[in-house]
Amino acid sequence: MIIERARVPLSRWQQAAVAMGSAVGALVNPRRADLIAALGETTGKPAFEMVLERMKKSDEGRAILLERPRVISEQVGHAWDLPENTFGAAYARFMGSRNFSPDDRPPVRFMDTDELAYVATRAREVHDLWHTLFGLPTNLIGESALKVIEFEQMYLPMCMLSVIGGTVRFNEKQRSMFLKHYLPWAVRAGRQCTDLMCVYYERHFDEDLEQVRRRLGIIPAPQHPK
Repeated sequence: MIIERARVPLSRWQQAAVAMGSAVGALVNPRRADLIAALGETTGKPAFEMVLERMKKSDEGRAILLERPRVISEQVGHAWDLPENTFGAAYARFMGSRNFSPDDRPPVRFMDTDELAYVATRAREVHDLWHTLFGLPTNLIGESALKVIEFEQMYLPMCMLSVIGGTVRFNEKQRSMFLKHYLPWAVRAGRQCTDLMCVYYERHFDEDLEQVRRRLGIIPAPQHPK
């Protein structure tokens, strides 16, 4: 399996060193997705273990762990051919309008087991599906708001660190907008919706987007204040 081949075993000291180096590098250059990913993996093992246990207790979660679907072009390319009102078509529009590819995510390397590596991979690959469901843009405010939701859903330390790093880079107007509108909404949205790591999204691609949102308890992002 590709996930298994990508894994790099690390001692605790090595994990600490990678975490520290990744944190410093990500602060210096927030666009380094590989550093942010490494930080998430080396600091997120307890959180991913809790997610794994929750998935094992859910019907859809168990199906995901058994079948191990991947959000990659080979498996989700049919979304581009679905009717306009569907969740899958909305995801395709989100990706296409930004020239994003499902295959752009860096591989998980620093998880102890293949099962945890898959959970971390799944968390990474559903990120853009969550963007679609919550109606969040990919600008600094949108990404920071989604990290709040991810923290409420998975308790990953990296998510909160990313939010702190994001607010530092906000200008005064952005910071005010985030703290007044997006942060309270994201906390409420992340807590109110269902356990999103236990959703087999690919099975719902052909369903109406608004129906999927209602079923999952999704509160769409607030409209940009005038």
